[in-house]
Amino acid sequence: MAVREILQIPHPVLRQRARKVRAIDDDILRIAYDMVDTMRNASGVGLAANQVGELLRVIVIQLPEEEEARIYINPEITLREGERRVEEGCLSIAGYKGMVTRSLWIRFRALDHTSKVVKLRAEETLSQALEHEVDHLNGILYTDHMEAHEKLVKVEPEDEKVPDLDEGDDSHTDNIEDQPHTSHNPESDLWLPEDDPRNTPATLKLK
Repeated sequence: MAVREILQIPHPVLRQRARKVRAIDDDILRIAYDMVDTMRNASGVGLAANQVGELLRVIVIQLPEEEEARIYINPEITLREGERRVEEGCLSIAGYKGMVTRSLWIRFRALDHTSKVVKLRAEETLSQALEHEVDHLNGILYTDHMEAHEKLVKVEPEDEKVPDLDEGDDSHTDNIEDQPHTSHNPESDLWLPEDDPRNTPATLKLK
């Protein structure tokens, strides 16, 4: 397989909704295996297909304690319960972290790489990673869940690494959609949701 480039904000593909996979064929599996290699190469916990330029509903997850990666196709979150505040990072917003609200636990459904239906109840790191990656498929970044007064924090080299959730940490997930823009916040010099003229996704709230 191959290691692919991970798109960085404000690349427009990160703001587009991925398409449903109609058939799990060799092309889809090649993309999924490339995503696993790319995630591992970046020391991530998860990755969504649009982060490598593929507008397909495919995500990969590998928790630190797991030996094998999980491949999920057409993933969806069918139930969310509770809320908690967690620190989160992203391989497409490299070098920064922020606090977001995620669920205490979720119910999740997808197909695996063998076309088998997977249903599970997830919490903690797995829940957070699944929410984060499903968000990606809908054009949502974790910064969209930050409160208006909150700012991204630059990760210093000596800092403990915050799992870029495409590197993981703590629990949770969600689901929505959208597209692009490229202005910058003068304080962080990074695109932030309040810089986006659309009435989404910065104004969206987790249910």
